[in-house]
Amino acid sequence: MSAGSHARPSGSRDPEVRRRRRWRLGTPLVVLACGALFVVSATSSEGTDLRPGRYTDLAALVEDEADNYAALRAKVADLDAEVTSLSSALSDDDVNRYRRRIERLRDPAGIEPRRGPGVTIVLSDAPEDVINSTTGDVNPLLVHQQDIQAVVNALWKGGASAVTIQGQRVVSTTGIKCEGNSVQLQGVPYPQPYVIQAVGEQLSLLTAIEDDSYVRAYREDAADPGISVGWDLALENSITAPAYDPLLNLNYATPLLRGGAG
Repeated sequence: MSAGSHARPSGSRDPEVRRRRRWRLGTPLVVLACGALFVVSATSSEGTDLRPGRYTDLAALVEDEADNYAALRAKVADLDAEVTSLSSALSDDDVNRYRRRIERLRDPAGIEPRRGPGVTIVLSDAPEDVINSTTGDVNPLLVHQQDIQAVVNALWKGGASAVTIQGQRVVSTTGIKCEGNSVQLQGVPYPQPYVIQAVGEQLSLLTAIEDDSYVRAYREDAADPGISVGWDLALENSITAPAYDPLLNLNYATPLLRGGAG
């Protein structure tokens, strides 16, 4: 084979040379495009972070929301005190009559604290090793809002004069609902375990707990090693149920008035 048998045609180029030339041309374009994006981002954000910090820790989120709620409650308490002070300065028969009626209803409405003997019940999820080892439905291993509601309703049936959940007074407008792996009570999320306390005659409270079919089924699950949801009941010589202090405003719907006679 002759020495010139591997010579390239005069019109061809080395592929490596072509790649290098593309990089020399493409790199400035990429840098220019990135610079344009930085300018657009800075203009749009107006000096702020386009990606605000996100909560990756549920416990931190719950704590932050609870702090915000506590701050709002403190502000509401200050405003209520101001309204009460201004109302007290009025000397009007109608105002005084309504004020006396409000005072009579404060205790039944849960606005006055209660103290006395009672019971403490703690509900909690099954241990982590039980939850992690299950291959089926994990819902029976967790505490749900209906479990808490069943215990509270049984305590009311037993004649409880005051009930608290996580230290919060339960009243007729209290709502309990699941929020992820926590339960929301009066606008604040609480993680398990859930501490329920009731002030009342202990024997009546225990009898109501024993007679409630839903609570009985829950307790059977608690005794089942394969489920092991938490259940603990203790008699207390003295329980203090604080007064209900969140907002008392009620929202309700009003019917639409039909125009004209049918």
